[in-house]
Amino acid sequence: MSASPNNLGDQDNNVSEVDLTLKDNDEADQYLTFIMADEEYGVDILSVQEIRGWESVTPIPNSPMHVKGVINLRGTIVPIIDLRQRFGLENIEYGPLTVVIVLKVESEKGERIMGIVVDAVSDVYALSNQDMRDAPDLGDHVDTAYIKGLVNVDSKMLILLDIDELLGSDSIPEINMPAIKEMSHEAH
Repeated sequence: MSASPNNLGDQDNNVSEVDLTLKDNDEADQYLTFIMADEEYGVDILSVQEIRGWESVTPIPNSPMHVKGVINLRGTIVPIIDLRQRFGLENIEYGPLTVVIVLKVESEKGERIMGIVVDAVSDVYALSNQDMRDAPDLGDHVDTAYIKGLVNVDSKMLILLDIDELLGSDSIPEINMPAIKEMSHEAH
């Protein structure tokens, strides 16, 4: 297997430095991995815009429980999704390792910037498609369309997520951006 972790550096409210060099296999894709409920998940590094420490958000009325609210990121209003709640996992207090991974998401309506709250960032791995296994068929009652594949790395299994499928327009309600910008100005 050709998995090579890279150092992520400091995880405060600033962008973390991520070494994006491929070590041995130019045909491999890189995945940023993160921890939730003692499981490790990964997203394609090319969709990652930045990694930020947790900060308070502006809540959006009548939004689903997993939509924590929005932040203003250098003039862009970014919806923040609690991935634990989205997956139906137990809620935990946000701590010093809690981070928001800001992602570029492709949907049928175009490109959007969204953030996901996760317990902690883990590593960056270069993984080849040959190492990836399909998600198991769990029947009609369990949707696995958002799982890109499963990979074993160093005796642990990574669940690689298709972030476009997971956070596409069907799963996140459209947000009235002008109304949110107005709310944001009133709050400050």
